[in-house]
Amino acid sequence: MNLSDKRTIETVLKKHGFSFKKSLGQNFLINPDVCPQMAEAACDKNMGVLEIGPGIGVLTKELSHTAKKVVAIELDERLKTVLPETLADCDNVEVIYGDAMKLDLHAIIKEKFADCEGVCVCANLPYYITSPIVMMLLESKLPIHNITVMVQKEAAERLCATVGSRESGAVTVAVNYYAKAEILFEVDRYSFMPAPNVDSAVIKLNIRQTPEIKLNDEKKFFTLIKSGFAQRRKTLVNTISNTTNYSKEQLREALKKIGLSETVRTEQLTMQELADLSNNL
Repeated sequence: MNLSDKRTIETVLKKHGFSFKKSLGQNFLINPDVCPQMAEAACDKNMGVLEIGPGIGVLTKELSHTAKKVVAIELDERLKTVLPETLADCDNVEVIYGDAMKLDLHAIIKEKFADCEGVCVCANLPYYITSPIVMMLLESKLPIHNITVMVQKEAAERLCATVGSRESGAVTVAVNYYAKAEILFEVDRYSFMPAPNVDSAVIKLNIRQTPEIKLNDEKKFFTLIKSGFAQRRKTLVNTISNTTNYSKEQLREALKKIGLSETVRTEQLTMQELADLSNNL
């Protein structure tokens, strides 16, 4: 079954009485070039792949050709009648119905991929939940090698920005702490059915075995980062003093110790400078 053919998709969905749900961010890929590139970038024949949101199985099918085993987690139970048909020839695929944000992914990986040399995550993520899912995957510290996902182009640029650049934000810092991020390629809006209003990009996050920065307190570091980016146009001193218990004097003294001006904005600091600031505080 050619899942990149619009007529085929329409026929299958009509047969099962399936309609797109805007609330779930359902936009199915119909560009035949995208999924093979994603699968090749994500894994090899000895790896297991955890896919989040398979939809009708376009990416799933390609992953099944590339990986040793694929476990796909799907939130929409209406696809229980669709996926058995679209993935009928994929004997190394298992679909679990549930919310990836609530399931025990550690347990799923341990149980389902015991015979695989490594595990990765690959997904075409709904735009509305991109950052929460990416951060959940990173913060959970799953035993995975990489995360290869398609996201909104703007989100891709933010997630993969250089820390210390104008494009960076709190999520940029968090992603950089856990992984090395890169944009692999862009995907235009007409590669989907129905077509969204924005273009997309595929990014890859290679998980770091150990962070490049050393922190005295990881939790306090991320609290500081979240506060620092809360009001981007204000100086770091004003923003963080307004949203935490740190005084302006404490912040000025900490900045002075690492050789930074008291008028600096959070977005201007590198990862190492942010770590130094947190450790000094």
